[in-house]
Order: sequence, then C-alpha cells, then structure tokens
Amino acid sequence: MTTTAFIGSCSQLNLNQSQPPSESSPDTPESAPSPNLDSNLESSSRPLERTPEDTNFVTKVVDEVSPAVVRVNVKRVVDTNVPEFFNSPFFERFFGDSIPTPPQQRVQQGLGSGFIVSSDGQILTNAHVVDKADQVAVVLRDGRTFDGTVVGEDPLTDVAVIQIDAENLPTVALGNSDQVQPGQWAIAIGNPLGLNETVTVGVISATGRPSSAIGVSDKRVEFIQTDAAINPGNSGGPLLNARGEVIAINTAIIGKAEGLGFAVPINTGKRVAQEIMETGEVQYPYIGIRMVTLTPEVKQRLEQLPQQNFTITADSGVLIVETVDGSPASKSRLRPGDVILAINGETVEQSEEVQRLVEQQSVGDQITVTIERNGETEEITVELERLPVEN
Repeated sequence: MTTTAFIGSCSQLNLNQSQPPSESSPDTPESAPSPNLDSNLESSSRPLERTPEDTNFVTKVVDEVSPAVVRVNVKRVVDTNVPEFFNSPFFERFFGDSIPTPPQQRVQQGLGSGFIVSSDGQILTNAHVVDKADQVAVVLRDGRTFDGTVVGEDPLTDVAVIQIDAENLPTVALGNSDQVQPGQWAIAIGNPLGLNETVTVGVISATGRPSSAIGVSDKRVEFIQTDAAINPGNSGGPLLNARGEVIAINTAIIGKAEGLGFAVPINTGKRVAQEIMETGEVQYPYIGIRMVTLTPEVKQRLEQLPQQNFTITADSGVLIVETVDGSPASKSRLRPGDVILAINGETVEQSEEVQRLVEQQSVGDQITVTIERNGETEEITVELERLPVEN
C-alpha cells in the first residue's frame, strides 16, 4: 500500500453490532493520570466505582455521562447549479442574455454529537460535523439550545472545539486512551439518525488502526476500533469505558460493513483541543514524500520495471516513491528510489512508523534520515516544515 506522507461525515468512510453486556464483571483497570489541560479543558476526575457484582454498570455510566452529551445541529449554505432548461433556446429567445435565474443557494442541514469538557461551555466533536458550517446550534439533554461558535477544527485528526455561552454545565471525565486494550467494554452515546440519547454497547476490537488501513489515508490518526454500533449522527459523541471515562471520539464506520466502528483516541483529542484553544489552529511537521513499505513483493515488482535508474539492495525499510515539489524532501537530497532505514537512529520498517516519528517532531526541527541508495548507506538532514492544509 502506498502512503502519501505529506509527512509531513459519522461520515461513512464513511466518516461517520452491538453486544449486550454479560453477567460477568466489567473490565476496570486502573487508569493513568490524564494530561493536564488547564482550566480551559477540565478533565473531571470522578470515575464511577464498580464492584464485581455490579451488572448494571452500563446504566450507571449512562446516567452519569448523558447530561454532558449534546446534539449538534448544523446549517450550511451551499451553491447549486442553475437548471439546464434555463439555458435552452426558448429562454434565450425571449430573454437574451438577461435570463432570469432562480436563487443559486440552498440550506443544507447536518447532525452530529458532542460532549462537554468544561463547565463554561467548551465542547469536543468531529471536524467533519462542523466543517464549513454557517450556523451551529447545540442542544443539551435538558432541552436548552445554544448558539455554538467553532473555536477551531483540525481536519487531519477530525477533531473540533465548539464554544457555547453557558455556565455550570455538566462535564465528562476524560480517560487515558493509551491504556485501552482489546476486549474492554465500549459504550457509545450519541444521536444516530437524529435519535437522541441512543446508547450502544460492545467491546474494543483493536487499537492503533492506521488511517490508511481503513481508507482515510489523509488523516493522522491511529484509530480505536469497536463493535459498538456507530451510525451517522454518532459523529463527535463519546466512546466510554466501564468507568464512564471518555476514551475516544466516535468518528467513522466502513460502509456496508457491520460491527466496524472507529474512534479518535481521546489523548489525541485532548492534544489537538489544547492547541486549538491556545492558538486557534494545529500545525503539523512534514517531509513531503510518497512512500511504500518495502516488501519482497514490492522489490520484485520494481526489479521488473523497464528503465529503472536505481538499484535496491535493502530487504526492508520504506521506499520513497516520489518527493513533492517545494517540500522539505525536495529541498534536501532525498529522492525517489531511496530506502529509508531509520529516522534519528530509530529503525523503521513500515511507512506508518516514518509518519509517526515525523509527527513526534515540531515544525522547524531537523531530523536525520538514514537511507540506502544504490547499495550505499547515507545520512541526510531534513528540516521539517509546516504541512500545508487545504481549506
């Protein structure tokens, strides 16, 4: 699989089956402290206590968390094409160049979910829920409706922050997604298809799913996979553990597939939200290459290509397929045919590893890329630049 590394809606991937809890006790491992997000993004520390005999833990989680889960109604004004019949000879005969045209805009309505993270009205949701929104309305569980302001959004992680003018609001407890493990309980709350306060239950199916593996290679997320039912309208809602802590933001399903839902880890959401609230945007470093994991099959196919002007002797690594014009890669000595063996001394064998190591750096940092080129090993210094993001 080729990865485009400008390394640098619930939509069905749609960015956008539930299993009932058994009589056994819920999984309740100890959770490490969450990153400190200051007063602008409170991480409430009130996890619900469970006992091995507590078979109604889902009900207790829902009772505790639901007041902080919101419905997000969105309106967008979109352009529409003039009907073709207005360009017909009949209209041209009577009106010439002054053909009357009907309004060329219409209002498109959208729906999503979100959850309150601070008592003064800061809400996390998905970026695709509020993208290009002209009007945002937030509906609380008690029926109150507030105008929402999009503080910022990050399309690469599909995280957005909304602000409403309110005080003393209920908030969720934010967990630590780094401790999430397959097999743990997963509880989703949201508004699928407009059905308010819908609760579905399943388990964590997998963690660390790269975006390229689920068909959204333009994202920079290692998703949490769950079989808790996620449908359009769930986007932006919380995925909870058995203690009622948010461990992820429900985001996506794969079209025509059952039991395959994906969510953005809450640690990613907290990091992005913090940067949005501090600066109004999120900056990502990038190299500017297209790359593919070097496998025996890939190497064999390359050897069969005519007019190949490079030789690959490495058996593993990440092959550079293309460098983007004007990118840090093109400004350095990296070029197609190079095989990346390591970054800053850390060996890489998968394209996702390259992207992860680059993302751990900051814009302006210099990294050392160890490559194999025509049988020789070289080290090349690359200065990372800000990833250009199209609006």
